[in-house]
Order: sequence, then C-alpha cells, then structure tokens
Amino acid sequence: MPIVADVSTPEGAAAFVDAAAEALGAVDILVPNAGGPPPGTFASTPVDAYPAALDLNLMSVVAMCKAAVPAMQERRWGRVVAITSLSVRQPIAQLILSNTARAGATGFLKTLALEVAGDGVTVNSVQPGLHRTPRVTDLYDDEQQASLRMGEPADFGQVVAFLCSEAAKFTTGVQLHVDGGNYLGLL
Repeated sequence: MPIVADVSTPEGAAAFVDAAAEALGAVDILVPNAGGPPPGTFASTPVDAYPAALDLNLMSVVAMCKAAVPAMQERRWGRVVAITSLSVRQPIAQLILSNTARAGATGFLKTLALEVAGDGVTVNSVQPGLHRTPRVTDLYDDEQQASLRMGEPADFGQVVAFLCSEAAKFTTGVQLHVDGGNYLGLL
C-alpha cells in the first residue's frame, strides 16, 4: 500500500507514520530513511543550509520515532531500523551536511534503544557505504565509480530485513556498517 509523504520536515515525517498506522492498523516496523542533503564542504556550505539538512536527516528520524514507538511499546513489540551512513564512522568528503546530521541521528537512536529495550522494541541503525544508487552515481563520475568497491542495494536490504525480524530480538543499539569492507577502522 503506497503512502506518499514529504519527510523533509518533522511534521511531514510524523504525518507519514500517522498515515501508515491509519492505513495498516499499526506500525510494527519503522525504517526511517530520507535522501541526503546537497553536497558541500565547510567553505562552500552556508550556515543557513544546516537547518534543512538537520530536519531531513535528524529531526525526521526523531519525529517518525515519536509517532511510532509509543504504540510499539504498548504492544511490547517493534522494530526501528534507521538508515544513516558510513559517514557516521568516517566522514565523507564533500558531504558536510550529511555527516553532521546523521551523526546526530545515530546518537538519538542509541539513546532511544537504551530507553525502550525493556519494552520489546529494538532500535538499530544501518550505515551504508557505497551502493549503486542514484545518489552515488550523482556524486561520483564514471572514472571515480570504476575505482570504488560498491554493493548492490539488495545486499543492503537483506541486512535491514534481518534486523526487522524476530530473529534479531536481542540485537538493539547497534550501528552496523554495510560497506563491503571499505571502512578501515577497528571500531
């Protein structure tokens, strides 16, 4: 059942969850995700660009969770699997707005996970590296793409599906990077 919504504002994000609950009877699984804000560097990004990026990639996650999680707690079952970015662990050049907003979302999600774990609700985030999506093909030219190790969107989706399953009932508060081994850090 398609539900069209603009999640670029907290109000739009909450309305999306409300429309889904009305159409489906309840929201048991929430996968907060929104496109990335415009690329840019510290020097090229004006201060007034930050609020829209924070609304899109941080406040929309908070609003969707505020709209969905209390009912999950009442039902004693729910899954939140937010899509953030590998940039939370390793900032990506030219994406200062995304790097900033998604790091905030990760802090929020970890805090929420601790608060609702006893209610049967799991909260995790999945951090994609490079996957063949329109966003990646827009950011990197053909020569750059040829030198990058990229996954397919389905590879990523299977990990998200697992975290939404009953089998993942004891997995919460995780920030899982799905990047084909591109992230080089130990933690």
